Amino acid sequence: MRDSLFVLLQYLLPQHLISRLIGRLAESSQPWLREILIRQFVRAYDVDLSEAERENPDSYASFNDFFTRALKPAARPLADAEDAIVCPADGCVSQIGRLRADRLLQAKGREYSVLELIGGDVELAQSFHHGHFATIYLSPRDYHRVHMPLAGTLRRMIHIPGDLFSVNAATAREVPQLFARNERLVCLFDTACGPMAVILVGAMIVAGIETVWSGLVTPRGRRVQTFFYADPVTPVQLAHGAEMGRFRLGSTVIVLLPDTIRGWHEDLAAGRQVRMGESLGRYSPSPAATSS
Repeated sequence: MRDSLFVLLQYLLPQHLISRLIGRLAESSQPWLREILIRQFVRAYDVDLSEAERENPDSYASFNDFFTRALKPAARPLADAEDAIVCPADGCVSQIGRLRADRLLQAKGREYSVLELIGGDVELAQSFHHGHFATIYLSPRDYHRVHMPLAGTLRRMIHIPGDLFSVNAATAREVPQLFARNERLVCLFDTACGPMAVILVGAMIVAGIETVWSGLVTPRGRRVQTFFYADPVTPVQLAHGAEMGRFRLGSTVIVLLPDTIRGWHEDLAAGRQVRMGESLGRYSPSPAATSS
């Protein structure tokens, strides 16, 4: 009953207005406001600042500066195996598995399609047919930078406007097509195992999504925008485990990979806590990627 009321309230609230207002507060550099927001947040969510490059909560210029904080260099070691698919973020596995044709599992009894998730590009969706997906939910206390599961060359970025429902487990159970209706940023890469999509999903009070190649990306209006990256002279190439983006307040990351990978580790399941850099699965180089 409580979950249903929580979801109903989200349908009624002005999601974008609330998120913009929270975003302004989170960006404020007023010392008294910054100190209240950061210290109350650390206390409420039991945030471990011992891992952060700056452990002192008063050293941050704003709440957003604190929320997107960097960690100490050794805080998230990458999996040793060269063929490891590493976890892109700290968080909890929402769902993980193999696509059923082009269908992803959102929650028990709820599915949605790759085609809807990536904005309606049929040819692009086909490249992940019967592939693999991993959905990682970032809670408020988590490290909120997103990293590369595999080394890759950026080919396309698609910003898709939409709703801003919460993306926690309760909302995932209740709201149909949740991740395909929320605002999101689809980042498409060429990798050693073929195409890879890393999708950063917006949510209630998420004040924006950044990438390392373009800075703040959302919000960008109410129409789908596609950006191509095909410059052979200055390609956007990111190493295995390199930072690729971050959330200004938390949300969800979805990784799509083709059917050529070996698959996810068997011990991964919904509800499992994961950390950026640990191995989620293994891949085999695709013939097309190897020959290109």
